Amino acid sequence: MKRLLVLGAGTAGTMVVNRLRPKLDEGEWTITIVDEEEIHYYQPGFLFIPFGALDPADVVKATREFVHDGVEVVHAGVELVDPENNTVTLADGRTLEYDELVIATGTRTRPDQTEGLLESGWRDTIHDFYTFDGAVALHDKLRTWEGGRLVVNIMEMPFKCPVAPMEFSFLADAFFREKGMRDRVELVYVTPLDAVFTKPIAAEHLSHLLDEKGVHVETDFYVEHVEPGKLVSYDEREVPFDLLVTIPVHMGAEFVAKSGLGDELNHVPVDKHNFQSKKFANVWAIGDAADLPTSKAGSVAHFSVDVFAVNFVEHVHGRPMPEKFDGHAICFVETGNDKGLMIDFNYETEPLPGKYPIPKIGPFSLLEESKINHMGKMAFRWAYWNVLLPGRPMPMPAHLTMAGKYQSEGA
Repeated sequence: MKRLLVLGAGTAGTMVVNRLRPKLDEGEWTITIVDEEEIHYYQPGFLFIPFGALDPADVVKATREFVHDGVEVVHAGVELVDPENNTVTLADGRTLEYDELVIATGTRTRPDQTEGLLESGWRDTIHDFYTFDGAVALHDKLRTWEGGRLVVNIMEMPFKCPVAPMEFSFLADAFFREKGMRDRVELVYVTPLDAVFTKPIAAEHLSHLLDEKGVHVETDFYVEHVEPGKLVSYDEREVPFDLLVTIPVHMGAEFVAKSGLGDELNHVPVDKHNFQSKKFANVWAIGDAADLPTSKAGSVAHFSVDVFAVNFVEHVHGRPMPEKFDGHAICFVETGNDKGLMIDFNYETEPLPGKYPIPKIGPFSLLEESKINHMGKMAFRWAYWNVLLPGRPMPMPAHLTMAGKYQSEGA
């Protein structure tokens, strides 16, 4: 009997076991998934909790509810992987053996990695919304905040969902206008990038929207440390704040570093087309745990698993892997006032204007605000719980298609 061991029961890990269980003979393969959390979080929903658009209960369900029968679930932390001996030691001292290992433990916020961040007003004048507790605490803060200088800041690349900080800025603009206090709030967006997004075409569109909504942008700002009421960069620039909403440094799991499987941020170096470890042929990393040169986003996990599931079955039968992941990512970008835009790109191709998924029809507009884009983003929560996680097919190609896109504006 061969053993597939998956570490992490988030989006990518849950999809992997659910896709592979029907494909791997139960008489030949056991599948085990390990995660210390008994709760599964719908992380895209964290963005909406601070503004009251979703309740905390809307984004949590039991992990076991989404794992297919025939997959063993182990609730425990991971202490160490020994890839030379194909074993994993759990935090409770148990040892699990494997023939194939998938690391899907994601990436997480590490506010402790920035000097002064936790000591200068954490959960008071400094908040985040990338964790469940953080989003709930920020909701409570915004209910009573009387205004001032609100700074949205990105500490370091890469981080989960690169558009979310901008989405927060857009939603904050709409939120304070609805409360009749926008004139008492100065919104500032601070990024280490030289533009508001990593892709120039999308950056141009998003920058225009930030300008339109009166959000001041500070680029090339690498935070060296945080003082009460102030961000300080390595080049000694300062950005004062009354309320800081920060996206802390993101890092992979600690066991990845201890096991010698990670880079400096504990993400696993893999072949960007098939997710196989660059060190060990029977170790894979998928989703946010991998060092893929594309967005750490739910859509990337989704499309990655589409490719991985096909390749893995061929690989374990000694056949060549037929699929190559192209870095495909789709993001709905919430822009406030029940509108949104959509971007669709991959490793090689920039986000382009057009319609998705049906050329000239859509219904979704690329790089253009529309109400139906907002509706698509909000409806995705249902699709996530009922289609994506259970491993059911979604009518979205894993690879980027140029159908419906214009090569340039006005083309």
